[in-house]
Amino acid sequence: MFVMGNFIVALAKIIDLVLSVYVWIIIFRAVISWVNADPYNPIVNFLYRATEPVLAPIRRRLPFGGSGIDVSPIIVILIVYFLQFFLVKTMIQAAVYFH
Repeated sequence: MFVMGNFIVALAKIIDLVLSVYVWIIIFRAVISWVNADPYNPIVNFLYRATEPVLAPIRRRLPFGGSGIDVSPIIVILIVYFLQFFLVKTMIQAAVYFH
């Protein structure tokens, strides 16, 4: 059963890494939105395509959407941190059960 425990720990660490990379992608997207970036640039295009499916639904649900300040990246980063602290830690603690 230790194999299953090791598998769960490895999966939790990969999820943690992917979530950390996604936080940086969101941060880069926010910084790019402050400047007049070329929308045809492949990096800018990637940042928008990677983040817009997550940011757009949150942006639509915010009551102060027309205020000029986009707080949806902050909300998504908080959700990602919650997933890292709750989901990943829970998976690692659950893997102890299999040892």
